[in-house]
Amino acid sequence: MSSKILDEKIAAYPQQPHGGELINQVLKGQELEDAIERSKQLPMIVVDLEAIITLEMIATGVLSPNKGFMNEIDYKSVLTEGRLSNGVVWPVPLSFAPIGDRNKEIIKTLKVGDEVALADESKEAVAILKIEDLFDYDREFRAMHLFGTADRNHPGVDSIYRRMGDTALGGSIHLLRRVHWGPFESIRLEPKDTWKLFYEEKKFNSVGGFITGANPLHRGHEYIHRNALEELDGLFVQPLVEMAKREYTRHEFRMLAYRSVLDTYYPEDRTILAPLRVTYIFAGPREAVLHALIMKNYGCTHALIGRDHAGIGDYYDKYASHTIFDTFTPEELGIDIRLFHEVFYCTRCDSAATEYTCPHDERYRINISGTGIRELLRYGVLPPKEIVRPESARIAMQGIQPKGIDENKQAISPVGKTIKSIFPYYLHRTRLGGAEREVPLEAEQLTIEDLVTAITDVRENADRIYKEIYEEFSYVTDMTRAVQPEWVSDARETLHRHQEMVVEYLEEKVERAADTASDEFMYQDKSEAMRELDVARKIFEDLPSPLRTEQLQYRTWNSLPYQRYRGSDE
Repeated sequence: MSSKILDEKIAAYPQQPHGGELINQVLKGQELEDAIERSKQLPMIVVDLEAIITLEMIATGVLSPNKGFMNEIDYKSVLTEGRLSNGVVWPVPLSFAPIGDRNKEIIKTLKVGDEVALADESKEAVAILKIEDLFDYDREFRAMHLFGTADRNHPGVDSIYRRMGDTALGGSIHLLRRVHWGPFESIRLEPKDTWKLFYEEKKFNSVGGFITGANPLHRGHEYIHRNALEELDGLFVQPLVEMAKREYTRHEFRMLAYRSVLDTYYPEDRTILAPLRVTYIFAGPREAVLHALIMKNYGCTHALIGRDHAGIGDYYDKYASHTIFDTFTPEELGIDIRLFHEVFYCTRCDSAATEYTCPHDERYRINISGTGIRELLRYGVLPPKEIVRPESARIAMQGIQPKGIDENKQAISPVGKTIKSIFPYYLHRTRLGGAEREVPLEAEQLTIEDLVTAITDVRENADRIYKEIYEEFSYVTDMTRAVQPEWVSDARETLHRHQEMVVEYLEEKVERAADTASDEFMYQDKSEAMRELDVARKIFEDLPSPLRTEQLQYRTWNSLPYQRYRGSDE
């Protein structure tokens, strides 16, 4: 399908690409053959995998309306205003500043109007860049405006100093060759594919996009997905692949974990799963806006944004990825932003919840921490079913690196930090929903034995809390007693009979007791015996009542004979 025909079709869809045009800079046919031959005569700059991924994103329209790398005017406008110079919202700069001595020598020879071939490690051209601008830039200025910090411990800041050279090249690109996506090649989807899938094949009127990072699918994700599916026609789930930290779950296993859960628990005809191969920018809230625009360019009408979307450590406010959307109007974003607060599992509610929907405190709570879940997998422990489906966790555990613990019985994160992140009650309560500890525990004190205790406690008790509450309600409510186990009533009758025996005995004892005891070790005076009797009677009153059909007859009454309710006038 030609770009013109595709653009005409898209114009009739419920969504439009960002900037109004779905960019296609992928050369085909004779144009491609000519460009390949021309590239052999052009100066060559060798680029790394991250740059190649960005080239492909630009060329296939993922980053529409950008056709290439930004000139200095757009670059500075994006950093300072979060917009291109024409006013279109764009949160992160697309800049190209190659490193390496050989590349620096090539750059010195270039001028505006020149073309340069961009090649991978094999020295084979991947794209051609037509230079429209060359400019130097300030690394600290970039870091402070993009990340809000110049701290080299921030991975995005470190990337600026480590991966970017002194001179940026701006200009449009044309892609000569797509990168093979390895295990994901057969399931990759480009924007041109999803627009057709959503609106021609499936006839959707609305689609919620969800981009997720380094973690296997957990119940917090599922909470967001199910809320969206109650309202929208379709759900488009895109786990990020490649470029993840090596201590994360390997991307192949994350995708397999997603597939296992989606195949089992999601409506097949309304849920689409496809990998998203992007470079990690680590831009915190700005990256959340970028992801929303990427979802838009894939055809999604709604962007589903979680609490800590694209968050990095403690560099940003807890809900910075939400509040940044206040900077832009809905009209200029062009995609409906749905913001979701932090999800946890409340064992008292017996459901996933947020602080906006659940009134219960941490004693009943199991937190859904992506980092904590990864560490449980690393320790070789299947996380609680309440926060991760076993179908997801079992596969993800196979892909976690590194696995196991070191000589100090620790993994990547200290075990105490992992316990605190998922089991918030443990430091202050003896067990889930249990009594307060006399002395709270410190996370630094916790060992792997505490992890075993916490996970065992949750496995045994998480689903007991609401179940036993329900059992209490049903016991005192059911008028059809056949649905109740008889042994409960038997036990309660036994309790009553035995306590009644105690009361009768103590009543006789009070009658016989002397006003003054002759031997304080063998006998009691009347006042002490009377106190024992009062306590025994109160215990009798406190005992739960045994309920059988005959005791509940009073609850069944009707103001009219039954046939009158069925419509008879007789």
